[in-house]
Amino acid sequence: MFKLLRKTNLKERIALVFSILFIVVQVWLELKIPDYLSEITTKLQIEETTVSDIMAPGSIMVSLSLLSLVASIIVGFIAARVAASLTKKIRGEVFRSVMDYTPGEIKQFSIPSLITRTTNDITQIQLVIAIGLQVIIKGPITAIWAVTKIADKSWQWTTSTGVAVIVLLIMLSCILVFVRPKFIKIQSLTDKLNGLTRETLQGTRVVRAYNAEDYQNDKFLNANEELTSVNLFTSRMLAILNPGMTIISSGLTLAVYWIGAHLIQSAGMPDKITLFSDMVVFSSYAMQVVLGFMLMTIVFIILPRALASANRINEVLDLAPSIDFVKESQFSSKEKGSIEFKNVTFSYPNAAEPVIEDVSFTAKAGDTVAFIGSTGSGKSTVISLIPRFYDVTEGEILIDGNNIQSYSHEDLNNKIGYIPQNPFLFSGTIRSNMNFGKSWSDLNQDSQIYSALALAEAEEFVLQKEEQLDSHVAQSGTNFSGGQKQRLSIARAIARKSEILIFDDSFSALDYKTDKKLRNNLSENMADTTKLIVAQRISTIMDADQILVLDEGKVVGQGTHKELLESNQVYQEIAYSQLSKEELNNG
Repeated sequence: MFKLLRKTNLKERIALVFSILFIVVQVWLELKIPDYLSEITTKLQIEETTVSDIMAPGSIMVSLSLLSLVASIIVGFIAARVAASLTKKIRGEVFRSVMDYTPGEIKQFSIPSLITRTTNDITQIQLVIAIGLQVIIKGPITAIWAVTKIADKSWQWTTSTGVAVIVLLIMLSCILVFVRPKFIKIQSLTDKLNGLTRETLQGTRVVRAYNAEDYQNDKFLNANEELTSVNLFTSRMLAILNPGMTIISSGLTLAVYWIGAHLIQSAGMPDKITLFSDMVVFSSYAMQVVLGFMLMTIVFIILPRALASANRINEVLDLAPSIDFVKESQFSSKEKGSIEFKNVTFSYPNAAEPVIEDVSFTAKAGDTVAFIGSTGSGKSTVISLIPRFYDVTEGEILIDGNNIQSYSHEDLNNKIGYIPQNPFLFSGTIRSNMNFGKSWSDLNQDSQIYSALALAEAEEFVLQKEEQLDSHVAQSGTNFSGGQKQRLSIARAIARKSEILIFDDSFSALDYKTDKKLRNNLSENMADTTKLIVAQRISTIMDADQILVLDEGKVVGQGTHKELLESNQVYQEIAYSQLSKEELNNG
């Protein structure tokens, strides 16, 4: 928690200092009120006292109460501003940290957990700062100050107050010991529930197709029941606080008056008036002591969960991305669009065996290099190393003759247009998706957008829509078919005018006719652009300048379609399982 609080800037720290000063003023004003109450009590026992004698100290009491209210409002305003400002900063840092993570690091937390940490956990921090800042400072100040005011009144009264405080602390400690671990568990169970909800909503079609609604409902109900039972336990434990505090405060009041009655009974007449007045004042101050600790109980209610949330947020902020980009590219090169793999081997962290091993190839500017192989052979892994989603374990990758690790993040991404295996569209419009990442300098040039759409064979269905480029795109592009999403994703990458285009099985949802047209468009209109294609269909890669056949992470064949068809057994098995000899030879 303190680690997060250190993120406050100078302006926020000054605001905190002022809020503490106003809290001290507020406490001083509240503790002055019993002094005037003592004066009123004393005067009420004198026969000559008039209404005007009571009005003067009474007016001062009202004024002090109003001033205390003003101070409280100012403190609340400052605390809310500081809490909102700090959590805004933390939320931004968490989001930026996650944006720098590799896919492996995101999997380490899971997406639902990261969403919970960015929203729910940070809200807990904001709550404890906005409320806790006031009570955690005001509570101890009120309690200690009130004790100093009553310490010399009567050792019997002071002892009764001390006993009440000890009982209160024991109760709070016991509750905190039981509740804190449960609050930590609540956050992890919330992650689990969010993950299950997300999974079910994303797989709604599959759930319905398999009549698995009851199965998924049971899974959700079990997770929901587990979270509810832990919440109920913590709520019941915390529910003990209110009656417990009431019993302690009522018992202390009773003890003060019972002791006072005995003291007054055994005192002489002049001392009776003083003792009665002291008893009323002591009772007020004793309640201020209890109030101070009651304020601190609010912190005990929200602090355990906030501490658990702070730890979870710090886990995200403390995890440094495994991919470290240089701030500025450290080279100068005249080449454009060439790629070279030199004996590249890659293993996932803690994996026993490498995913790909000793991969080498060279692609000149304008070349088309294809990768084919059975499922799990490492095709997608090879091309994911180029934009540095992961770093190579051995060997090196060169772009334009320079190691990719010498490129800044921005420069490397500007050279590459990447179309993922599962095309992803962002909520908004077709235009906003095409402009994503500032594909060109003048974002208002619709002609450039339509040019990219035409190359990707997407222009026709976009023009058929009523609002065309301004047509709505749902989150993840769920209002488009798989083929339409792939073509829009390809168009978005083409619009970047990158030197290198990476297609990670990006033609899988296209029919053969559209597939062929799109590849012809790329070949004719983007002859200078290097194209790397991962594909399952032989027809997609037959025209490639170079084909790499992968099997269990190793290159078992390398050459053109014709060369591989004549000499490579693995390629032959894939090819003849898809097309006839005539189709393969005519290709």
